[in-house]
Amino acid sequence: MAAPALSSRAGSAGSSPTATPSSTKHVPQSPELDFRSGTRIEELNRLIAEFSKHEQREYDDQRALEIHTAKDFIFSMLGMVQKLDQKLPVANEYLLLSGGVREGVVDMDLDELTVYARGADYDMDFTLLVPALKLHDRNQPVTLDMRHSALCHSWLSLRLFDEGTINKWKDCCTVVDHVNGATNYFFSPTLVADWFYESISMVLAEIQKKPQRGVPRVEKVERNATVISIILGVGGSRMLYDVVPVVSFKGWPAVAQSWLMENHFWDGKITEEEVISGFYLLPACSSTGQKENEWRLSFARSEVQLKKCISASLMQAYQACKALIIKLLSRPKAISPYHLRSLMLWACDRLPHTYLAQEDYAAHFLLGLIDDLQHCLVNKTCPNYFIPQCNMLEHLSDDTAMLHARKLSSVRSDPAEHLRSAIEHAKAASRLTLELQWRGGSSNLSSPLSETGADQQPDDRLAKKLQQLVTENPGKSISVFINPDDVTRPHFRIDDKFF
Repeated sequence: MAAPALSSRAGSAGSSPTATPSSTKHVPQSPELDFRSGTRIEELNRLIAEFSKHEQREYDDQRALEIHTAKDFIFSMLGMVQKLDQKLPVANEYLLLSGGVREGVVDMDLDELTVYARGADYDMDFTLLVPALKLHDRNQPVTLDMRHSALCHSWLSLRLFDEGTINKWKDCCTVVDHVNGATNYFFSPTLVADWFYESISMVLAEIQKKPQRGVPRVEKVERNATVISIILGVGGSRMLYDVVPVVSFKGWPAVAQSWLMENHFWDGKITEEEVISGFYLLPACSSTGQKENEWRLSFARSEVQLKKCISASLMQAYQACKALIIKLLSRPKAISPYHLRSLMLWACDRLPHTYLAQEDYAAHFLLGLIDDLQHCLVNKTCPNYFIPQCNMLEHLSDDTAMLHARKLSSVRSDPAEHLRSAIEHAKAASRLTLELQWRGGSSNLSSPLSETGADQQPDDRLAKKLQQLVTENPGKSISVFINPDDVTRPHFRIDDKFF
């Protein structure tokens, strides 16, 4: 909470109310302060802006090509997984999110995830939701069995599916026999994750048996609970992909229907059809549920749309606050960045758009998010944004909640110092990335356009490739980008696509 600025009309004691302007002493306006810490709001705004500058990664053409190459590799790998046993849908719809699972882009438990550090382990991170089952026919009766689950969770029975689907997936199901002799197959998140990890590992092993120029190097494949984490080396970049098997639905679940009846900050900015286009079941369990059967509802597709309506200054404050809590509240893992994301969405509903749109209010938003999170910890209450009756902190013990609340209190008492520490960590991660690239990381990946003939000169290859592209793409804009430090690695852009 910011202290109000002192009035510039204040005068010395005993001054006459009828004093002439020339006799009135001018008192300069005091800077706006944070009441709790005494920090200048202007200084907090400056630190948040500096943190954002170091966190934002401007992608040059080379980095854009590397991102594109890694994405194509992952998608090709999943195509090969589908061909192994035809389990995955032939025509699938992946959701690619910027930021890994550890960054809170989806609501998953972080307890069993290996800790990765930006700079030391990877340079960029993504989350990819891969539907194992797609239920996109609105006319198909699909029942979410929530009788055995906590709120926001469900079992998924395959009894309404055809025999072909059941036979294809029965080895990834738990079986329950009814008294009447019928057998019910429940789609198991843990068994699906087992199959997915084994299939991905098998495909990657085959790819590595026949290494090809231009193919990303697989630096790590690791299973973290139901998440498969893959780190790829592409040129001078390391990309972390958290690949998550999910169940994809069109439409909206009945349990969240009442949320649509309320007023929201996105009303009039995007359509309801965009917000409720679909949802997922994530392979995550409640604190009291059965891991082998329970899935967690996710509205990640909706959150992508809602993000379009959040102001830049609030997003900057959210990113800065996330950096503070990830390190501070990492042990024991009770608070995830997804809790903070939910609080940000609730704040958007609670506060006027004109207030949240102010560009120089990032400091106020940061302090407010810290206050909101501390309030949630003290009261052990953090409602899910889409299903408010679901309390995401209900499982916390009193001791754990108070431990985190006290840690957060230290941040609130000196937010500037914690921001400076976050800035230094961001700088260190960037320096480490640059050092690894300088040591020759970019030499590990030859250009996807390189020819194998040793007697062919780089200039000849470039000319021939350019001639081929011009012939094959009449009337299109073609650009050639060459790294002056390495002229053997040209790449091309045709309209908006890189090659």
